Amino acid sequence: MASLLTIAEVAERTGLTAHTLRYYERAGLIAPVARAPGGQRRYAASDMEWIGFLLRLRETQMPIGQMQAFARLRSEGNATAPERRELLEQHLAQVLATITAMQQAAQVLQAKIGHYRDLEASLRHTPSSPHQGSPHVPRNPTPLSPGPRQAARNRRPRR
Repeated sequence: MASLLTIAEVAERTGLTAHTLRYYERAGLIAPVARAPGGQRRYAASDMEWIGFLLRLRETQMPIGQMQAFARLRSEGNATAPERRELLEQHLAQVLATITAMQQAAQVLQAKIGHYRDLEASLRHTPSSPHQGSPHVPRNPTPLSPGPRQAARNRRPRR
């Protein structure tokens, strides 16, 4: 890596736009970047490492406010290590809870996909009927329970 990179080079390497990089600097996520004599930003290897970490935080859906708090603590030096660790531990707990919820949702989707595959296989093995290919509609459908909004509307007195 060259010792200093332009904003265009950083944008190309990170996938961020130049606008986003400037926003990150204004928002306090990135410390003010060194400037060339003409005023153009020049990013060092340490800037690139920090931007890489910010991208990981963003990938884990860390809110911008928490990212700013972490960046602020980082700028205050090693004395804030305990606070930074706690912030990351709390965020990690949220990330792991999200992963667990997504895994459970994926299992439900896999089961539903399996159900439809089985249904498709059984339809291929049944004799032709006049309704083949059309969705199955029960003769006496049972109404679903109303959702919370509909249930609330049903309870309201009519005027």
